[in-house]
This record gives sequence, structure tokens and C-alpha cells, in this order.
Amino acid sequence: MSEVVKKYTNGEITVIWKPDVCIHSGICFRGLPAVFHPKKIPWVRLGETPSERIMDQIDLCPSGALSYIKNSEIKD
Repeated sequence: MSEVVKKYTNGEITVIWKPDVCIHSGICFRGLPAVFHPKKIPWVRLGETPSERIMDQIDLCPSGALSYIKNSEIKD
């Protein structure tokens, strides 16, 4: 069975979520509720939140279920 991976982008960064890895600690939505909405679909809404702030919050994810890529660093 293949791993489920969800991606969300704001143009600057792409947030990657692996739901099978998530331990539902709640650190993401308690720390940045403007972006992470666990009761909504899609639950990640990057909106107007600065990319740097989003990356800082993702770095706190204890399971590694959330990660990001800086789109400027993606090679074609």
C-alpha cells in the first residue's frame, strides 16, 4: 500500500503532510491556529500567514508528519 501524502502551497513554500505518520499531538494547530484547522477541509490553509512563521511551527512537529519545501529550491 502506498503512503498518503497531502501537499499545500502558497507559492513560496509547499507544506507536506503525511497523515499516517501524524500522532495528533496538536502542536501545529495550538501554535498556529490561523493555518492549521483540524476540523475543516482542507485542514491546512496557508493564507496570508508569513512563510517563515509557518516553517517555524512545522519545525516543532514531533512526529515529522509535517514538513515543507522552499519552492525556490526545487530544481526542475
